[in-house]
Amino acid sequence: MPAAKLTLKQARRLAVQCQLLDSTANLPKNKEGAARVIERLGYVQVDTINVIERAHHHTLWTRLPDYQPEMLLELQAKDRRVFEYWGHAASYLPMTDYRFYRPQMKSYLKVDPVSSKYDTEDWKTKWIKENRKLLNMVLTRVRKQGPLTAADFPDVKERRRDSWWDWKPAKTALEILFWTGKLMITERRRFQRVFDLTERVLPPGVNTKMPARAELGRFAVRRALNAHGIATAREIKQHIALCNQKTIDHALAELIDAGKVVPVETTGLSDRDYYAWTENLEFVSRRKPRLRLLSPFDNLIIQRDRTRALFGFDYQLECYKVPKQRKYGYFVLPILWGTELIARLDPKADRKAKKLVVRSLVFEPGFTDYDAVLQPLARKLHDFAAFNEVGTVVLERIRPAKLKAPLNRLLRV
Repeated sequence: MPAAKLTLKQARRLAVQCQLLDSTANLPKNKEGAARVIERLGYVQVDTINVIERAHHHTLWTRLPDYQPEMLLELQAKDRRVFEYWGHAASYLPMTDYRFYRPQMKSYLKVDPVSSKYDTEDWKTKWIKENRKLLNMVLTRVRKQGPLTAADFPDVKERRRDSWWDWKPAKTALEILFWTGKLMITERRRFQRVFDLTERVLPPGVNTKMPARAELGRFAVRRALNAHGIATAREIKQHIALCNQKTIDHALAELIDAGKVVPVETTGLSDRDYYAWTENLEFVSRRKPRLRLLSPFDNLIIQRDRTRALFGFDYQLECYKVPKQRKYGYFVLPILWGTELIARLDPKADRKAKKLVVRSLVFEPGFTDYDAVLQPLARKLHDFAAFNEVGTVVLERIRPAKLKAPLNRLLRV
């Protein structure tokens, strides 16, 4: 099949459009819109950092201005439209995709945690061998008592502090039972995971048929290309860790032969072999630019090498570095303006003082269209403050410095 040809601007536009970040999304309001976002993107990553609202809520709010965290909680615990498992890291996933995670559950440890069959001798297998009674006790207690958290199990006195992440034994048992599909997370209470038997969490009628390897590969390709617009074979594999590169490559070849996937040549990116879902190329359109504050874990920019290549934006999350090694700040949000990543914002929600503190705002070198962007940015900062349940926006540092006064004036309006 001949390759489709896109300019770099068109390629970025397609990526932003497929990520539901432009004006073409037309998403329903309320939790139905949140469900549609997760179903389109394939996953929303969970993260614990709460210097601002947590990443999974932030990612949804970025695409749904009326989003509230209660919507996601209901989609999981009440409606059963989403479930938690390992997608791109820990993630909320569409319940309709459940069966495509079963191979991962089956092979995760290469061992059945409630039988005596062992295929490997890694730390997990060793732990299971030594804690068979505990695993069965935890599973039996959940079966008899209903949903439980790790806090419902006592710790062991004077235990050796050398287990993974220093978990107490019952916590490790819950995780292993979760990884292998014996348990699921039925809900979260104050962000604490509540575990229950998988058969009690799965809604009636959900497809649990184990997919064949070829079907899994086709699913992974479709999921990634519908979410990213264009992607390399490596980026498709990295979208969600479902199968190996060989399976992805075979699926791409099959889908290209079927006309469902097309190779893409992008101006200025000749060193990379991109692919697109053929139908998505029919809907690339130019729209009025929108301003978005992206979470560091947002699906658009989570693959850092892809972000650098496609958007020319070199981004690293610096909260794990010591302060003196940080260039831009603790928890920096990339700012998307149309199809360009134009600035970096380091915010903190001071919930006690009811303030959104912008510790740093740095525009990218070469960006100069400040007259167009300052007013939308001021509005977005007010909206973001409201989403974080704080009031006043306080701007501490900005580069270029000449923008501080005009942006402060707009923030007071």
